[in-house]
Amino acid sequence: MTPQPPPPYRLIATDLDGTLLRADETVSERTRAALGLATAAGAAHIVVTGRAVAWTRHILEALDYRGLAVCGQGAQVYHAGEHRLLTSVTLDRQLAALAVAKIEAEVGPLYLAASRDGMDGDVLVGPGYRVQEGPLPAVPITDASELWSAPLNKLYLQHPDLGDDALAEAARTVAGGLVGVTLAGAGIVELLPLGLSKATGLSLAARRLGVKAADTIAFGDMPNDVPMFGWAAHGVAMANAHPELLAVADEVTASHEDDGIAVVLERLFG
Repeated sequence: MTPQPPPPYRLIATDLDGTLLRADETVSERTRAALGLATAAGAAHIVVTGRAVAWTRHILEALDYRGLAVCGQGAQVYHAGEHRLLTSVTLDRQLAALAVAKIEAEVGPLYLAASRDGMDGDVLVGPGYRVQEGPLPAVPITDASELWSAPLNKLYLQHPDLGDDALAEAARTVAGGLVGVTLAGAGIVELLPLGLSKATGLSLAARRLGVKAADTIAFGDMPNDVPMFGWAAHGVAMANAHPELLAVADEVTASHEDDGIAVVLERLFG
């Protein structure tokens, strides 16, 4: 009997929003089948998302996903099958408050939201912050001091006038020595622990799985996926990706609405 050849990649890392998920937060049957094809060939699929665990679990359950997931921009490694948080990195609140003060001194008042640490951490939304419509729960607050009252994994920033790219650049310029700054989606500029990225969490999870960067293909759509592309052997940007990610991608596939992940996996594993 001829032995099965090794898979072209042993680990498939996929972002969620704008990548694996369509706009209605579902995964197409074609993409599910393509992931099944890859896993049958011996590859593992790992979700790597900016969402914290509390905003990711319902997606993983809908996928019947039982493995490790990297959540919160790399801050959390979560075992979906065991419903257990394996690692968690928190944002230094004093440094974050200083960063916010520096950014506001440069661009004026910000609208803030905060993601609390833990598997069930609430997302607190301060006055003026625009929450995207959808199923993700958020807790509105009127007293901004509540944002700082418990451990956080990230802080969200919005500005009344500046666009996302301009706000992220201003934040990075004046506060990049204190915190990490990333753009994760439309209206989603985030402050993170310094040095933290999706690549950090993915490398931790890959080590647990016994897989190296050289064995990994990654799919994404936003600047927060740039470090993951830098770590993985092959980075595939969706057609709908941000120009910053397109500039560093090894390959561009179809959009998240047009089964871009499946297009690549069918070619590699079919």
